[in-house]
Amino acid sequence: MRVYGVTGWKNAGKTGLMERLVCEITSRGFSVSTVKHAHHSTDVDQPGRDSHRHRAAGAREVMLASPHRWALMHELRGADEPPLEALLARLSPVDLVLIEGFKRADHPKIEAHRAETGKPLLALQNATIRAVAADGPQPGCALPVFDLDDTAAIADFILREVGL
Repeated sequence: MRVYGVTGWKNAGKTGLMERLVCEITSRGFSVSTVKHAHHSTDVDQPGRDSHRHRAAGAREVMLASPHRWALMHELRGADEPPLEALLARLSPVDLVLIEGFKRADHPKIEAHRAETGKPLLALQNATIRAVAADGPQPGCALPVFDLDDTAAIADFILREVGL
């Protein structure tokens, strides 16, 4: 599977860009999956639900299935967070996996950047970032810079990068 990331500081536009890229790339006939990294404790389950009760009772994995989707929840129970490669190995094959976050992982990435964050470009210190999608010019940046809202051009770049 081909892998490409979207990274950036908090409130830089990563999730919106991911959403638009998934829509754009799937509209071109490619299959896409996503991986989202969260730094905080997050839970897709709800207290009081049967699946939550199974987890609270000590189950290592709980699969929730319905006529519309299924989800597998895996409790780490004190173990280390798995590396990205282990998570990717659990996905079904697709044309492209878009990854949000995982700044330090070694896959190629595009950086979402908004001036309002007041943060410097990550691209200046991270060699895995191949381009920047920003809300304005980025003086001193030697990488390709796209308008953050030019989803088609960003998708073209990513698809060329991964050979699709």
